[in-house]
Amino acid sequence: MLLFLDVDGTLLPFGAEDPYPVYESSSVPAAAAADNPLLTRIDPALGPRLAALGCDLVWATTWLDDANAFVAPWLGLPRLPMVDWPDEDEPPGPLHWKTRPLVTWAAGRPFVWLDDELTGTDRAWVAAHHPARALLHRVEHRQGLTDADFGVLREWLRATGIRRRNDLSR
Repeated sequence: MLLFLDVDGTLLPFGAEDPYPVYESSSVPAAAAADNPLLTRIDPALGPRLAALGCDLVWATTWLDDANAFVAPWLGLPRLPMVDWPDEDEPPGPLHWKTRPLVTWAAGRPFVWLDDELTGTDRAWVAAHHPARALLHRVEHRQGLTDADFGVLREWLRATGIRRRNDLSR
């Protein structure tokens, strides 16, 4: 099972009126976090929780390789595969610009997509154009991933009965 993971608004909350908690990571020295101060908004406990889902994690973010350089170590995760976004722009419309490339990258495999910009349009398009099961779960950008989000993920994974695939080849 693939799990496409966005960073901004999903792992890294933004836009709340109250100040965000400041976290420290046992995997990254504080001096290294100073190079990217937004990292301290990301709860490093999310890494083990994501890994425990048993999915093949894949970066689906505009952070590109910075996700592996900064976010993965912060979370205590290994380097992850990442979606290489196409150079051409998505045609204007309500469909999110990531939707088609993620379905292409999944290549018929079941997947979960965590993002703060998902809509019903994306869900309907994936249902019509992707042969396997898919959960497109919208995360509230002001909070990032919460216990409630993990509950939805665990329940969906349990209900689908889909087991992990270690082969990320396409």
